[in-house]
Amino acid sequence: MSRRLLGRIPYAVLALYVVVGGLGPLLIDYNPVRVALDDRLLSPGARLASGGIAWLGTDALGRDVLAQVVYGARTSMIIGVSTVVVSCVVGVAIGVVAGYVGGWLDTVLARGIDILLAFPAILLAIVIAGAFERSVLVVVTALSATAWISFARVTRGVALSIRERPWIDAARVLGVRPLSILLRHILPLTAGPVVALATLEFALVVLAEAGLSFLGIGLPNSAVSWGQTIANGKQYLESAWWISTLPGVALSLLIINIGILGDQLTARHGRGHLR
Repeated sequence: MSRRLLGRIPYAVLALYVVVGGLGPLLIDYNPVRVALDDRLLSPGARLASGGIAWLGTDALGRDVLAQVVYGARTSMIIGVSTVVVSCVVGVAIGVVAGYVGGWLDTVLARGIDILLAFPAILLAIVIAGAFERSVLVVVTALSATAWISFARVTRGVALSIRERPWIDAARVLGVRPLSILLRHILPLTAGPVVALATLEFALVVLAEAGLSFLGIGLPNSAVSWGQTIANGKQYLESAWWISTLPGVALSLLIINIGILGDQLTARHGRGHLR
């Protein structure tokens, strides 16, 4: 029983982040470009000039760190889910078709993946994000540029192993159209490995987005990101540690629990499906 409860912790933590990211901005009013110099560098629990309490302190411009953590959770969830959905749709479609059809199409896909894998994913994301004006769409595009490869490789492997099964041959003999075979007999069997992989990719995307924002080439200043908050507090680590530390803790806690959840799903659906 205790082991089962421990296994539920990642689900509870992820649900907490979803609730905070979804409902938190509705309860906390925050303007990321507003400056309140009277409240700058207040420690956690200090009282603001307006009479309120800065539960997690303020940064060098007097902005509330708690609000930045809450709004940063929403940003991470939006970008993480959007990137994973785009990558999953593109990767699954390419992988399933290439694995089932085989031949030159499969060869082209395999060589294309090899070429893309020759470039570090984060480096390619930095190049794409730095070449355009900062926005959520650019960040999602930059992160999706390589994230789809993992989904394509997984679904391609599943399709290659299934296309020679007896029921697939029977469907061909009965004259079932290839599209119907893909949608009814092959695509459903990729669901388990794809869900497990999507969990792991979500953690990587959130971490990559924070990295881009930390470098100043991710989101605009009008958006709130944990990476931006951490970067804003790096020069105050000795005097105002909470500016960088608390968003960093929130980011680390999310990444660790998503990683544990991904490992659980991978073990449940079998590692062999992900090769």
